[in-house]
Amino acid sequence: MKKIGVIGLGYVGLPLALLADEKGFGVVGVDLDKEKIQSLKRREAAIDDQRIGQQIKKTKIVFTDDFSKIKNVDIAIICVPTPVDKNKSPDLSIVKNASLNAAKHLKKGSLLIIESTINPGVCNEVIIPLIEEETSHKIGKTLHVAHCPERINPGDPEWHVGNINRVLGADSEESLDIAYSFYTQLVDAKIKKMGSIKEAEAVKIVENTFRDVNIAFVNELAMSFEKLGININNVIDGAATKPFAFMAHYPGIGVGGHCIPVDPYYLIEYARGNGFEHKFLSLARSINESMPTYAVNLVEETLIKMAEGTLQGKTVAVLGLSYKANVRDDRESPSYVLINQLEARGAVIRIFDPYFPEKSDASTLEEALLGADVSILVTGHQEFASLNPSGLSNLKVFLDGRNVYKDRRDVFTQNGIYYLGIGV
Repeated sequence: MKKIGVIGLGYVGLPLALLADEKGFGVVGVDLDKEKIQSLKRREAAIDDQRIGQQIKKTKIVFTDDFSKIKNVDIAIICVPTPVDKNKSPDLSIVKNASLNAAKHLKKGSLLIIESTINPGVCNEVIIPLIEEETSHKIGKTLHVAHCPERINPGDPEWHVGNINRVLGADSEESLDIAYSFYTQLVDAKIKKMGSIKEAEAVKIVENTFRDVNIAFVNELAMSFEKLGININNVIDGAATKPFAFMAHYPGIGVGGHCIPVDPYYLIEYARGNGFEHKFLSLARSINESMPTYAVNLVEETLIKMAEGTLQGKTVAVLGLSYKANVRDDRESPSYVLINQLEARGAVIRIFDPYFPEKSDASTLEEALLGADVSILVTGHQEFASLNPSGLSNLKVFLDGRNVYKDRRDVFTQNGIYYLGIGV
């Protein structure tokens, strides 16, 4: 199988398509965003990643918004978003449409792979029945289906789509063997065959729910230890000296990105529909979603304690919109919840993120902080790591939402600025 189609050219699909092109596969990249397709045809990528920037310049990928262009491919890979709606219920409409549109054009004997994150049961209960109902394909006979949940860490210089281990499930042993053969040619990493397609679906959900639960654990400890006068970061570092049975997670102002804030809801809702209530996972989500509110409360309580009044009318410099450091990605970022909370309390917001100049109210860090009463660091961008508080005569409170300055808090206190961390 030498020709592949990649459906969805975002943070997952584009790196995958570029990798396949490098490995010698003929690649068709499909995305319904016409502006994105035109940019890609000009060999411009919206993803701020040095590796992708180099790959895109020399790629031979055919970029298109026309699904019919995949009619000759051997494998089509679905890499579209799977968000949750305003009620935190899984929204499968995008992955359903992409899978169906691809299946309508795929030739007999081809393989359809879902890399999009989906909850257990989606392939067998949603995607496969939809394809068989709406097309002439019979799964396992004229069309094979597999699931290989994406694993990618944007901005990571070490781990990328080409070297991270993968897991794989399929509708049949034949489909599993075809998919396994493809991925062993594509990535320089281990490929684990799962016992079923449902097991493969569950792996990604479990990975990210594990992180969500552990982050919620340390966030709750941070809120508790702040009352008890205990530095949570020092405690975690101490616990991490144990060489087994402990994995360090650190508290912060909130959890963002497309995976950790979203994936637990897929498992929660699927289990609920099958008669089980995930109280533990729901509590973890509740704790992590409460962190921006906790931060705002902490700032306001500190202002009142300093006899500076409430947040009403105060100018607050919000540093960072990205959900993680050093990437241009604000999906599910806690910054937006924080900003809404501040605005509801009458604060005047001034946003600065060097990765989002079009959404920033200032063009430099210095401009963002000039005259601000409060500053809240939401994202630990490298550009924020050398902040110099001297000369910021107006600044009363600095809340370090990522504990970037936890070991250098004196640079603030020496300048008369009240330093706050998360649990430090």
